[in-house]
Amino acid sequence: MTRRARGLRNLRAVLAPVAAGMSVMAAAAAVLVPALGGAAHPDRPGTGGVPSPSATHRAYGPGTAPAEPAAATCTAGNAAESLRPSSDEGAAVARIKDRGRLVVGVDQNTYRWGYRDPATGKLEGFDIDLARAIAEDILGPDPEVVFKAVPTDQRIRALQKRTVDVVVRTMTINCARKRQVAFSTSYFQAGQQVLAPKSSGIKAFDDSLRGKRVCTAAGSTGESELAEQRHGAEVLTVPSQLDCLVRLQLGQADAVVTDNALAAAQAAQDPKVELKGRPFTKESYGVAMNKDDTDLVRRVNRVLDDYRGDGSADSPWMRAYRTWLRADMPEISGPPSPEYSD
Repeated sequence: MTRRARGLRNLRAVLAPVAAGMSVMAAAAAVLVPALGGAAHPDRPGTGGVPSPSATHRAYGPGTAPAEPAAATCTAGNAAESLRPSSDEGAAVARIKDRGRLVVGVDQNTYRWGYRDPATGKLEGFDIDLARAIAEDILGPDPEVVFKAVPTDQRIRALQKRTVDVVVRTMTINCARKRQVAFSTSYFQAGQQVLAPKSSGIKAFDDSLRGKRVCTAAGSTGESELAEQRHGAEVLTVPSQLDCLVRLQLGQADAVVTDNALAAAQAAQDPKVELKGRPFTKESYGVAMNKDDTDLVRRVNRVLDDYRGDGSADSPWMRAYRTWLRADMPEISGPPSPEYSD
């Protein structure tokens, strides 16, 4: 055997285990991608994956996050407008009735809104009550409701892939999201605010955040606002707002930026933290649906009309507010008025 042949044989011997290792890595990646992004199907409850909790660090400043273009007809002033209510049955409502159950994307970790009661193991909260009201209107008394826990950054994808019929998960209506999904009229008014330890020197969403570590949920309005506004903080993103509270408690974050409604619930869970300053945005929560399901949008808006009632103390909305939110947000006088685009 020549010296050149022996050299080639030795080189192949060295490269063979490397190539094998790369093949193993590629196979592992092929398995992991479906596990992290796998979508369930409404007709097969219990399937689908949920991304594992993770965190990423980014130093956000003005113009550093890619802006998602809004629909041409949508502006900040009319974003909360939706289709007028109707009880007419179309393809989406018929699909839910034929299946015999409503599949709802919810949170299971947000106290007061959507959380699992440790004593009963049942999901409870303001959003859960509303989801049940929607199901009862479409399916009748004692409806079957399949609740699927959906991370903040997976809400839109779950609707687009029809993993769920609706998302009722403190989801803020804005133009960027309305390009991708449809929304009901507003069922709650909130605003972004800072949550921090009572002993903290952080005062509000201002220069006191400079050099601090601020946590927010990936895909949330808080993340968008931190990307667009000046603050000088390092931004930590996590899949769920509850993860932010945990990081605050562990000293891995100095403050949280989230909806004041969620922040108030977190403050109720931990007496060592409090809301700082005042809300620096105005936002409306809506029920989100697939963009093609216009009949379902109108049906949900009809449910919301009944749910708000006349704003009296006996309306379903006010009863849910007293049960879940009034202790932490006593200043609210009633539900927001609906706005329509047609």
